[in-house]
Amino acid sequence: MSQEINSDKEEDMLPEYDFAHGVRGKHHEAYKAGTNVVFLEPDVAKIFTNSASVNRVLRLLVELAKESARTE
Repeated sequence: MSQEINSDKEEDMLPEYDFAHGVRGKHHEAYKAGTNVVFLEPDVAKIFTNSASVNRVLRLLVELAKESARTE
């Protein structure tokens, strides 16, 4: 996934952005504890619509890989 960079626009915040009630560092501890963001391609995202379905299939693949390694 690529994002277009538009150098013609200014980098300033637009007036409609309101951070008056924002809290600096609100999610800092959660990110510091560790996150793992994975971006799915659109065709895959149609099949795996939530984290639980992705995790279920990945765990199955891990078990299959372990079984395959034991038989070799």
